[in-house]
Amino acid sequence: MTPYPPARRQDIVEEIHGHRVADPYRWLEDADSEETAEWLAAQDRLFHKVADALPGRDTLRRRLGELLGAGSVGAPVWRGERRFFTRRTADQEHPVLYTVDPDGAERVLVDPMALDPDGTTTLDGWQPDKEGRLLAYKVSTGGDEESLLYVMDVATGERVEGPIDRARYSSVAWLPGGEAYYYARRLPPQDVPDGEEQYHRRVYLHRVGTDPDADDVLIFGEGMDKTNYYGVGVSRDGRWLTISASQGTAPRNDLWIADLSASPPEAPELRVVQEGVDASTWLHVGRDGRAYIFTDRDAPRSRLCVADPADPSYETWRDLVPQDPEAVLTDFAILDGSPDDDSADRPRPVLLAGWTRHAISEITVHDLETGERIGSVPTPGLGSIGGIVERPEGGHEAWFGYTDNVTPSSVLRYDARTGETTLWASAPGTVEVPEIETRQVVYTSRDGTEVRMLVASRPGLSGPRPAILYGYGGFNISLTPAYSASILAWVEAGGVYAVANLRGGSEEGEEWHRAGMREHKQNVFDDFHAAAEKLIEDGLTTPSQLAISGGSNGGLLVGAALTQRPDLYRAVVCSAPLLDMVRYEKFGLGQTWNDEYGTADDPEEFGWLIGYSPYHHVHAGTAYPAVLFTTFASDTRVDPLHARKMCAALQHATASDAPILLRNESDVGHAARSVSRSVDLMADTLSFMAAQTGLDLPGPDHDTELTDGLIRE
Repeated sequence: MTPYPPARRQDIVEEIHGHRVADPYRWLEDADSEETAEWLAAQDRLFHKVADALPGRDTLRRRLGELLGAGSVGAPVWRGERRFFTRRTADQEHPVLYTVDPDGAERVLVDPMALDPDGTTTLDGWQPDKEGRLLAYKVSTGGDEESLLYVMDVATGERVEGPIDRARYSSVAWLPGGEAYYYARRLPPQDVPDGEEQYHRRVYLHRVGTDPDADDVLIFGEGMDKTNYYGVGVSRDGRWLTISASQGTAPRNDLWIADLSASPPEAPELRVVQEGVDASTWLHVGRDGRAYIFTDRDAPRSRLCVADPADPSYETWRDLVPQDPEAVLTDFAILDGSPDDDSADRPRPVLLAGWTRHAISEITVHDLETGERIGSVPTPGLGSIGGIVERPEGGHEAWFGYTDNVTPSSVLRYDARTGETTLWASAPGTVEVPEIETRQVVYTSRDGTEVRMLVASRPGLSGPRPAILYGYGGFNISLTPAYSASILAWVEAGGVYAVANLRGGSEEGEEWHRAGMREHKQNVFDDFHAAAEKLIEDGLTTPSQLAISGGSNGGLLVGAALTQRPDLYRAVVCSAPLLDMVRYEKFGLGQTWNDEYGTADDPEEFGWLIGYSPYHHVHAGTAYPAVLFTTFASDTRVDPLHARKMCAALQHATASDAPILLRNESDVGHAARSVSRSVDLMADTLSFMAAQTGLDLPGPDHDTELTDGLIRE
């Protein structure tokens, strides 16, 4: 192994709540310094020296491109007889937003590549007005996720206004007629303290065509917590405004409602629905005038209640779909007809409820008035269902996205009159998917908790195999089956791929989430170690053949895993990670996550953080596994400094010959990226793990042929 680039060690030791905390690589926090730039350039040369020689990488890149050639398609959003949807064909770098006119003509509305041929511009979100005449959409460039807001005339495709800056993470709630909308916007940088430019949001009423800086009307948020995120909604009839507020990513929110028929849009009289309650609650006023309240209050697996929007206080809530003891309620939609009604002129209204049962999606059918379950919606298999979409003005149809491990994204249509589910739109590309076998495995974690993971492999293979274990375990995010070029390419080549449903996610509801956050974060790491041990115990892999992978909060997961159990893993891919948990709140969006992790300002919570912070648990003389850090220079969520500091620490400390590498990529950020950049990243990470675990990737020097989707040698 080539010697690692030199990185000077600083003698920085701070006394924090009685702990002596060393930080020898703090200078690497400064991305703009000449010293950091030189170190990064040296790391880049080292990475390419190793990665460019990895066997099978070029063939793998081609195969990943083929698998991603399936493209994607999104469920339609309807406005009368006009619909909006996204689609990406095999030759497109990004999903494109289309509309279909009432006469059936299809037109492009927003194509990121037309905006920026370099492929660094992404479509962050979009919302048509209630009539489908205007479209609000947000784009960002270079991966910064800053979301510039524009409005377009749908009929002509011409921009009506924009850009409006500082609209990151803003929802848009149109008033009827398309003349105005509510949205959230950050205060100008000069109006907030230094370092807090990503915070301090407010809710405004904006009238289309006016100057947002001079004419927007402040509606809400003054004097509230600087990390608050706000959500806004307006009922279809324009009468009811709802505003939600949550501190950062906390699993709770406050909620208000205003009757816009009794108070003007510029000064809505907001009344409390929920305030100061440790629960997440959302309210939607339906076509029937009832308030539908989706909540985990007193129901950690969530329930759906109804109330009068004129008085939606907690005491008035009535369960419509109560909590299920095993499945987690995720979504709902309201339809006007059912298969049990013979009367065409008086269809029986029904409610569709989306669920995940141990990470597998299902949909049930209920009587809209009583909530009684009267049926279920057929789905193609054991997979994941996207949002259930109805026509805002009503109807007997619903649309939802579907995917599983071997099925690219598709859109299914459910007809409440017949009870049938049909394919409405499939992914546009044609791809030969390898035959794989996926099973759900139940295993026991350190404290006796039962945890599940999905394990994919080629049918008929036996004996221990090179394996990848992937996890996330945080922020109430559920890992459910989905089409993945990475998984398919790895399994096709003969490997095992496992996805663990760790505590911290939402697979088993909010209690499952909270069992993996704050002082319980070690449970997530224990669940992950136990998943690895289960794969080994079942004879699927060995420690010398096992790689682990995770990004963002999942990067923290694998960072903790490699420092806590370096003996258990052969290779680690750690992407856009959090790793210095003592200083994480000082960078990026860190302060919005302190409800999930705890804050270093509090002595007790600091104790939780320092107890597992990967950067602070790197010990000289330890034989660490091979590690590949992947960072993105424009990442404004998780600062790449975490990976830089951890990489330097591991390169200094490790006693093994396994490589510690850093892959730094410019002009991309934390999330969306072009397909070609995705292929390059996957090819580098998979070939790195393959080389370390002994997976023989097919290459030009192999005599191989593709038969029935399987590599045969």
